[in-house]
Amino acid sequence: MEHFAKRTHTCGELRIGDIGKRVTLNGWVDVRRDLGGVIFIDLRDRYGKTQVVFNPQRHEGAHQMAKDLRNEFVIAVSGVVEKRPEGTENPELPTGVVDVLAEDLQILSKADTPPFPINDSVDAGEDLRLKYRYLDLRRPVLQHNLLFRHRLYQLVHRYFDERGFVEIETPVLMKSTPEGARDYLVPSRVHRGKFYALPQSPQTYKQILMVSGFDRYMQIVKCFRDEDLRADRQPEFTQIDVEMAFVEESDVRELTEGLMQRMLKELKGIDIQLPLPRLTYREAMEQYGSDKPDIRFGMKLGCVNELVRDSGFKVFSERVKQGGTVAGFIVPGGASFTRNQMDNLVDYAKSLGAGGLVYIKWTANGPESPSEKFLGKELLERIIARLGGAQGDLALLVSDAWARAYTILGTLRLEMGRRLNLIDEQKFALLWVTEFPLLEYDEEEKRFVAVHHPFTSPHPDDIAMLESDASHARARAYDLVLNGTEIAGGSIRIYDQEMQKRMFGLMGIGEEEAFRKFGFLLTAFRYGAPPHGGIAFGFDRIVMLLTGMKSIRDVMAFPKTASAVSLMDEAPSEVDEKQLRDLHIRTV
Repeated sequence: MEHFAKRTHTCGELRIGDIGKRVTLNGWVDVRRDLGGVIFIDLRDRYGKTQVVFNPQRHEGAHQMAKDLRNEFVIAVSGVVEKRPEGTENPELPTGVVDVLAEDLQILSKADTPPFPINDSVDAGEDLRLKYRYLDLRRPVLQHNLLFRHRLYQLVHRYFDERGFVEIETPVLMKSTPEGARDYLVPSRVHRGKFYALPQSPQTYKQILMVSGFDRYMQIVKCFRDEDLRADRQPEFTQIDVEMAFVEESDVRELTEGLMQRMLKELKGIDIQLPLPRLTYREAMEQYGSDKPDIRFGMKLGCVNELVRDSGFKVFSERVKQGGTVAGFIVPGGASFTRNQMDNLVDYAKSLGAGGLVYIKWTANGPESPSEKFLGKELLERIIARLGGAQGDLALLVSDAWARAYTILGTLRLEMGRRLNLIDEQKFALLWVTEFPLLEYDEEEKRFVAVHHPFTSPHPDDIAMLESDASHARARAYDLVLNGTEIAGGSIRIYDQEMQKRMFGLMGIGEEEAFRKFGFLLTAFRYGAPPHGGIAFGFDRIVMLLTGMKSIRDVMAFPKTASAVSLMDEAPSEVDEKQLRDLHIRTV
């Protein structure tokens, strides 16, 4: 291969103190400008940009070659660092007070015209950018995101190493134990008709590591789930996986809070106060209508059951008597909303599944509502006062079953927060949500399923009700929420084999099925298992939130589309018939 002049400095390095030095830069041509015979280029690498000047009066040969330069050519250029003429400095560039007067130029690689401009204001569609991801990754915003991700990797490794954790890799080819999302399956060539699964998480392995005596385990690990995708989901994603022996919830919280405090301080320069606020699952639902509440703004929910139980408004009174909920929240300043705006809100609530939306405006004439003839003015006043309203405000009310009512109100609250610009996008608000339900009933399968996973320990106070009232039993489970997004979740685990069998029984998993799926874990518990618990962080989600991106695809090097396709290398793809024969597979 032809020898080339190797760089002495990066394109983001030169400053006023380098004036007079002879330097060599390597990189991509970002912009080329020909101004009256003098050619200027901005040379780009991942460190930044430097302006290079080709002046025919100073170096004719380099100038002649520069006439052939086009965007995205890869070049090596040598020359002397000069101060830019007065008035031509670029304050937006760290290198903006200097340029390099080119003496020698080598074109290392020519480039076709890119299918879209390599800049942050590009308006090309995402599919086109994903097809040419290697070009998309040259854009500064994506390079910044991946460098930020790299820094987070290093911080996480240091944090856990300092606290005595051991990083242990767990298998990527494992036994299929479907519980939750669908597994990705890998056929075995050697064992005909049998399959490995890609791990949805290393859950069973990290519990076995606790039995093995590795009392502090962590791993930054790839996980795989064959599920429907959205902005913060991918078929393969990265977790910070953590497990500890001889711990309770407070130990996991303390460790996690220390990591978040360090993460926000080192990477964002933000100080957070510890301990973080905590809400039980029930409190989160009844105050914010979500098990992952966004607490960056107010508009808390409130229940008015007692006020409307005996009212003449049957939509409310009957709902309460049936064990349901009538609840709502105050929209500050909402009394000024027009009839059209209110009709729009009612339609939006119905689109969420609400039977309707009752509203009360507190105007100069007192509370007013289309439902006033059923509720009366005095009750309207008491309702809006209970929710914390004042003159000029709007109360929105929904009646439904407990979970449905609060979920609808939670979505409505977020929508109003967005419409009224109440959400501070520069703020980072963390909280814990605890005491989740242990089980939920699956109407389709006609059985209980685990809300977190089947290895989650029940709350000690609720063990007695497991067989009699399992739907109300709480779990020793906890989620960490950042700005309305769950970024970590974990639990104290079951370590007693009899309790684990009992849990499987509650979920309709018989002893034979349990042993077929999880026999290796149940057997391990027979040989002395310590109390243990842990947590797993969504690494991609954390990077997305801390960089201000709206999709995790913007913080992953080679993501898939919403339909789990890699447009760049066309995966998934068809394979040779011979490969299928070797795996004893026939497509239909």
